[in-house]
Amino acid sequence: MMSSREEILGKLRQAKRPFPAVTPPTAHQKVVPLSDTSPVALQARFVQEAEKAACVVHQASSPAAAIAEILQIVGEDMAVSSWDLAHIPVPGLPEALDKANVSRVGLDADVRVGITGVDAALAATGSLVLMSGNGRFRASSLLPPIHIAVLTAGQIVPDLESWWAARKVSGLEQTRQHSNIAVITGPSRTADIAMQLVMGMHGPRELHLVLLT
Repeated sequence: MMSSREEILGKLRQAKRPFPAVTPPTAHQKVVPLSDTSPVALQARFVQEAEKAACVVHQASSPAAAIAEILQIVGEDMAVSSWDLAHIPVPGLPEALDKANVSRVGLDADVRVGITGVDAALAATGSLVLMSGNGRFRASSLLPPIHIAVLTAGQIVPDLESWWAARKVSGLEQTRQHSNIAVITGPSRTADIAMQLVMGMHGPRELHLVLLT
């Protein structure tokens, strides 16, 4: 006698498919097509779009300049929520924070500033891609009211499609090891109530991008 489970599965197998079997498309149209994808053009586009999204972009020509920008934002705070500094592309940053007596924590509701690296920067929309995991705390980009994201010009790619295509080519096994992937465009904001824009409702109210050029 056929069980209820087997009966249900049998009916599903015999049912007509709602759509005919078709070959998946091999090409698609870009959501935001870019006519110039040279490194110089991508950097200019990224900065432009990030600033449109209310990010504050600090372009630094050297690690020392990047450290100076970071310390200025941190101010007199004695602690920051930070990724492991091995994931932040600024040589000398650990020593600079130690010299300034700034301790680093993963999760602390009282910390004002969070510091992270990025996995990619998307020129088309001025967005950041962050993958969390070991030593890459989600809280650092979500909980503090001020988020400092540190990136290099070499991490800027045309768009999300380009970044994902590159990940697929290199193999997705490493990507699957991360607990989540966040795409961040500007600081947190909402206008749910009376269409009044409020910054920092569900995350940082300030997003500072320290871009090593």
